[in-house]
Amino acid sequence: MALDQSFVGRTYPPTSPYEVGREKIREFAEAVRDDNPVYVDQEAAKALGYPDVIAPPTFVFAISFRAAEAVVQDPLLGLDYARVVHREQRFAYARPVRAGDRLTVVSTIESIKTLAGNEVVDIRGEVSDEAGEHVVTAWTKLVARAAEEA
Repeated sequence: MALDQSFVGRTYPPTSPYEVGREKIREFAEAVRDDNPVYVDQEAAKALGYPDVIAPPTFVFAISFRAAEAVVQDPLLGLDYARVVHREQRFAYARPVRAGDRLTVVSTIESIKTLAGNEVVDIRGEVSDEAGEHVVTAWTKLVARAAEEA
């Protein structure tokens, strides 16, 4: 069953704040095997003008994808998550994510398309700090695979 096109443009309420911690940044940098010292060493980060360590560029995925769950789990949209695969992710930064940031995300459905029986949903997540300043925009593309015929 095709997804409801009237959901294009729908914006979901902001998430609860996510507090970015130094340890989470360090763990993420280790997980992606990025040994840039600005991710783990406050002095290295300060030497480059940052107030604290910064996160690798893809760190915000976990925050923005969690916010996209509001879209995915919206029963009125009708997306069958059992058939969903993550197709694409991209980011546009206003500034790096820093330790100590308290970030919220507002998700908006940018488009819904049907391609070869598959439903493709584009979600934009606007990530802001607690002062309301834009930090990064994250785009997530999800594909709900077509149901197999009996």
